[in-house]
Amino acid sequence: MNQLKSREPGSVTLPGTLSDSLRAELVAFRRDLHMHPELGNQEFRTTAALKARLEAAGLAPEVLPAGTGLICDIGTRDPGRGMLALRADLDALPIPDVKTVAYRSTVANRAHACGHDVHTTTVLGAGLVLAELDRRGLLPNAVRLIFQPAEEVLPGGAADAIEAGVLDGVGRIVAVHCDPRVDAGKIGLRIGPITSACDRLEITLDGPGGHTARPHLTTDLVTAAARVATDVPAVLARRVDARSGLSVTWGRIEAGHAPNVIPQHAELSGTVRCLDLPSWRDAPDLVHAAIDEVATLHRAKSTVTYVRGVPPVVNDPVVTELLRDAMTARRGAQAIEDTEQSLGGEDFSWYLEHVPGAMARLGVRTPGDTRVRDLHAGDFDVDERCIEAGVELFTAAALLDATPQH
Repeated sequence: MNQLKSREPGSVTLPGTLSDSLRAELVAFRRDLHMHPELGNQEFRTTAALKARLEAAGLAPEVLPAGTGLICDIGTRDPGRGMLALRADLDALPIPDVKTVAYRSTVANRAHACGHDVHTTTVLGAGLVLAELDRRGLLPNAVRLIFQPAEEVLPGGAADAIEAGVLDGVGRIVAVHCDPRVDAGKIGLRIGPITSACDRLEITLDGPGGHTARPHLTTDLVTAAARVATDVPAVLARRVDARSGLSVTWGRIEAGHAPNVIPQHAELSGTVRCLDLPSWRDAPDLVHAAIDEVATLHRAKSTVTYVRGVPPVVNDPVVTELLRDAMTARRGAQAIEDTEQSLGGEDFSWYLEHVPGAMARLGVRTPGDTRVRDLHAGDFDVDERCIEAGVELFTAAALLDATPQH
């Protein structure tokens, strides 16, 4: 038992690799989830499938109060230490699956195009392996599996899961996120921020409207909207540290119905992203002020709806090194790549407001494949060998973990 707590990579051969039968079962489980994607807070079938499989392994999963998502503890908790939590997200995206594969989505305009089916299967597989190790007396401390709903629904289902108590007794938390730029069998690691903050912005502009022949007698709302779209990002670029990476990017702009009528109403919507926590905390006030300033200059009345999303995921150095040690013990240092900070958002960040943790990039690209399978695209798919790599990472982290009680 004490030997399993060694933090020297390669100093001990760790148990917990996958059998051929479990490997095949997990691939089949992932494909079943892929064929039956469910949106955030609607993951009832996914939750039921997880619950049934964990109970079949002799475990006692607990469904979260809202009816989707669940937690499951494995092993006996050392009273002097917090548990290591393994987190997965369950939900799919509201986009069509355009792949030609046997496990293509059977639900119209729904797809697991972000890899949450892989995340879920990886944590399930780790749980099944750890349960067997616990029966053999080889699990040094209890581990909690967290299957969280609604990651794609701002501000993220993690906040509701935390409120439901999923972190009670947890000392550290780890997760993976699929990365189509990294080969299957490898992971990407980074200490510090690994994702960015992401908020949503909705703006309405109003004015009296009028004839395009007389813009000087009214509010030229189309020009005002265009100026907000171009000038607000420019204003913000001069009011925050450039290293914060705060940016506003528009996804929608609508105004008017006829070529010779100045409209009374215009709408813009987009996202606000930034790389660090201090800038994220200041962003709402800064964005409001910049919008009001530009709109007022063009005599438009502005209404701003700023929807808080998620802060950056900031990987704890010690927990990141735990993942590095775990992957090194399983597959060697060559299976680890340094990764850059992504501009995408991830609600795993909410857990890190409460306990230290780290997220790894899970490689899902077939080695040698030159195609770009981007996340949130209808043709996204993975090399399913990534599942085994993720399970090995999580199980090794649980065996090497030596979390002190906070």
